[in-house]
Amino acid sequence: MLEYNILNSKFKDKIKNVCLDAGYVNPAICREIILSGHTPLMPYKRPMTGKGLFKKYEYVYDEYYDCYVCPNNDVLSYSTTDKNGYKQYKSNSDKCKNCPLRDQCTKSKNCQKTITRHIWETYKEQANETRYTELWKENYPLRKETIERIFGDCKEQHGLRFTRVRGLLKNMHKKIHHKLMYS
Repeated sequence: MLEYNILNSKFKDKIKNVCLDAGYVNPAICREIILSGHTPLMPYKRPMTGKGLFKKYEYVYDEYYDCYVCPNNDVLSYSTTDKNGYKQYKSNSDKCKNCPLRDQCTKSKNCQKTITRHIWETYKEQANETRYTELWKENYPLRKETIERIFGDCKEQHGLRFTRVRGLLKNMHKKIHHKLMYS
């Protein structure tokens, strides 16, 4: 986020949209981009749910009552919020024990389904909605023609395919060392 804030402070009036990889689709990044007045253009990210289990989007979030409704029409009530800003919604284990859809819902031993929702999830949902606009259809495909080429060149021609260190400064030292050794 630091890099985005630096670029945003220098070029705010020139930035129209922010086009990102699926790895950056999270509520905090979506919130930052939207609050800065830009449109986040991000791809669809597949749910990482186990095979044979219901996906999170198959549970309906009720914003008014702040709860989820499962595919069997039972309520998952708000339980707590963790230190990372994720609200937890839990089902009633007594109802889930005899549910005909339990095997598709949860594998937990206590027969309780838990769903998490970030406090800034609405920003992520808003960013996801832009995928259905003409703006996204026109601009997102340009990403692979511009940015991905630069990444490919860096990997192939500048020895940045793999790094053993973290951070831009340490990797710049690696690049300089690579040029000195192989030039």
